[in-house]
Amino acid sequence: MNPMRKLFIVLAAIVCTTCQTVAQESALKGKKVLFVYGGWDGHEPKQCHDLLKPWLQEQGAIVYSYDKLDVYTDKEMMGKVDLIIQTWTMGSISGEQERGLLEAVRNGAGIAGWHGGLGDSFRNNTEYQFMVGGQWVAHPGGKVDYDVNIKDKKDPVTKGLKTFHMKSEQYYMHVDPSVKVLATTTFNGGGDAPWIMGVVMPVVWKKYYGKGRVFYSSLCHDANDFGVPEAFEIMKRGIEWAAQSKEN
Repeated sequence: MNPMRKLFIVLAAIVCTTCQTVAQESALKGKKVLFVYGGWDGHEPKQCHDLLKPWLQEQGAIVYSYDKLDVYTDKEMMGKVDLIIQTWTMGSISGEQERGLLEAVRNGAGIAGWHGGLGDSFRNNTEYQFMVGGQWVAHPGGKVDYDVNIKDKKDPVTKGLKTFHMKSEQYYMHVDPSVKVLATTTFNGGGDAPWIMGVVMPVVWKKYYGKGRVFYSSLCHDANDFGVPEAFEIMKRGIEWAAQSKEN
């Protein structure tokens, strides 16, 4: 074989391998992630934290875990984090804590969360709800069987996924019409709210608040629900998307 041709083939192989390595590198590598968990124990905040933290670290993220909301008043911490993951249901947040959180996201930190841990955290705080893009109001019938339908099949968060099934709380929410809806669910009118039969409700969405990326999924009532592969995959991809907020 011609020596120059052989060299070209070797170099091409090296370039190809390098490209594959870069493509496989996680969006979370080197990212500073603040993981805040607490609130109502029924949503298993600590168990969810303990499930997700090892995955975050495997992806190369630097994780700071807190079970107190006071961390939102730490300006140094809030200024350096790339992503905030919050699972805190039915809590109370002080004015100073809320301002610290909202300011961090407005300035470019991403935020991601699921179910009541982000979508039913602070019922008296409308600016917080404005940031999230929605607020839980009901789950008719409690834990029920329902389908999740992929609405946006091109977005990286949902690409390649198909309709899947959940047996959990089907969240009925008040939703900001400006969010980008990635997946929905349709209520069958069962349980104690037959008048909502046929209502199509957003389940997964993304949006911005100031410069910050916001990702939300209403799935996963507790840690066991992450055992549904599609639900877990959506959450992981959403976290990766939100973690790149400061790269905009």
